Amino acid sequence: MTKPRKYATPEGGLPPQSQLLSDRAVFTEAYAVIPRGVMRDIVTSYLPHWHQTRVWVIARPMTGFAETFSHYVMEVAPGGGSTRPEPDAEAQGVLFVTQGEIRLEIEGAAHVMVAGGYAYLPAGCVWQLQGRGDAPAVFHWIRKAYEAVEGIDAPEAFVTSDAAVAPTPMPDCGGVWATTRFVDPADLRHDMHVTIVTLQPGGVIPFMETHVMEHGLYVLEGKAVYRLNRDWVEVETGDYMWLRAFCPQACYAGGPGPFRYLLYKDVNRHMAL
Repeated sequence: MTKPRKYATPEGGLPPQSQLLSDRAVFTEAYAVIPRGVMRDIVTSYLPHWHQTRVWVIARPMTGFAETFSHYVMEVAPGGGSTRPEPDAEAQGVLFVTQGEIRLEIEGAAHVMVAGGYAYLPAGCVWQLQGRGDAPAVFHWIRKAYEAVEGIDAPEAFVTSDAAVAPTPMPDCGGVWATTRFVDPADLRHDMHVTIVTLQPGGVIPFMETHVMEHGLYVLEGKAVYRLNRDWVEVETGDYMWLRAFCPQACYAGGPGPFRYLLYKDVNRHMAL
C-alpha cells in the first residue's frame, strides 16, 4: 500500500523572543525567497466574502517583477469558506490542497478534496468552497487573468489529484527528474501551467535555465540548493521562491528524500507589445 504523501503547510504562530532575527529571506532584482519561518500569524490577511479563513499572500503582480499571477496559501476552519470566492470574472485559478479536507462545488457539481487534490477553475465559472472535518484545511490558490484567443476554446474545469497523475520523466536523466503535469503542454487553451516537479536525491536541473516564463515555486517536500541568478540558496520544505522572467536558475537536490515543489509558469501566448 502506498504511503500517503505529506505536504508542507505554514506553521503560523510567532517565533519566541529568543530567536535570532537572521534568516534566509531575500528580495533581489531578479528573485525573492520567502522562508517557511516568515509565514507566521502576523503576516496573514483576510479576504472579502471568505469566512473563518485567513490567507498568506506569497506572490502578487508587481511592475517590473512578477507580473502575471498571484499566489495565496489559504487556511479554512471547519465550516468556513466562501460562496463568493472569486471577485474577478477574468481570473482563472488552480487549487492544490496540502492539509485537511474541503468541499468544492463547481457549476453545481460537488467534489471532496483532501491533501494532494488539484482543481482547475476557468475564468467566469461559478464555484464555492467549504472546509470540512475537524481541523483546518490548507490549500494553495494560484490566480491569473485568462488570455483568450480568437478561434481557441476556453478550457473547462476539472478536478484530479497528485496521486492520480503519473509523473513524466525528463529526457536523459535516468528518472531522477520528473514533472507531474495536470494538463497537456500542447493544449493551447491553457495559458498557465501549475505542475509538481520532483527531483530524487542527487538529481539536478543540469543547466542554467533562462526563459521568459516567470515562476512561483512552493517547496512541498525535501530540501535542495537552488541557483537563483548569481546566488546559490538553500531551500527546504515550506519555503517559497518567486522568480522574475529570465532569472537564471538551476537546482541540486541533496536528499535524504525527494525534493518536490509546486510550480507556476505562464505559457502559450504572444508577448503583449
